[in-house]
Amino acid sequence: MTYIQGMSDAPFQHPARHLGLQGASNFRDLGGYRSRDGRHVRWRQLFRSNHLGRLTEADIAILRQLGVRTAFDFRGRDERNAGLCAVSEITVRSVPIEPSVVPALRARAMAGRLAADEALDLMRESYRNYIRNHTPRFRVLFDHLLQDHAPLVIHCTAGKDRTGVACALVLHALDIPDDVILEDYLLTNQLYQRDSAAHPDLPGDVVQAIGTVQGSFLAAAFDTMRDDFGDVDAYLRHGLAIDSAARNALQELYLTR
Repeated sequence: MTYIQGMSDAPFQHPARHLGLQGASNFRDLGGYRSRDGRHVRWRQLFRSNHLGRLTEADIAILRQLGVRTAFDFRGRDERNAGLCAVSEITVRSVPIEPSVVPALRARAMAGRLAADEALDLMRESYRNYIRNHTPRFRVLFDHLLQDHAPLVIHCTAGKDRTGVACALVLHALDIPDDVILEDYLLTNQLYQRDSAAHPDLPGDVVQAIGTVQGSFLAAAFDTMRDDFGDVDAYLRHGLAIDSAARNALQELYLTR
């Protein structure tokens, strides 16, 4: 998969997937992905990102040009207060999923037992818990998508875990193949610029483990859907209230030939 820095207006070219924002390195477009029936996700309608609290004036001008109207913010309370959205025209919908991994890691570090393998196990468990405990948060996002309020951006703090699961669900509902969904998820490892000073109280290998995404993380979420609901489509129907009619409506809104 390739991505293009900046915005492109050249004819016969796809728009840039990665917008190259200085204050939100993981801001990117979900457009262009091909569905199983040959349609494509519409460009410039659905975006995903890390938080929008450090945008530069140039970044803000780009978001205004894109016409982004709504931000779905999955950050917890303290995270949200530490970095409020810098674009006055964007309505922020807070759907908080409080972070659990770093507090658990700090507790283990204080007890003198912490390794990178434990951090990876905690990451996978947090993804399972997104499905077990926070499905109503994702349902709010889908309700909004069905009301046709795009362009919108989905984000959390890093735009990789809570956002990663939310966007994987959206792409699945749009009938994007699993391998493409995984490629989009893993793009974070190329794009996201972590704060090198984050979590100074944790070992470097642990910070590295939790600062990236791995296929096994996303697989843990999807395996939990299958374990608890039978399959992912059943999770959409019974967990997110996306029946066949709603799914068709989503595809009419966000897919194009």
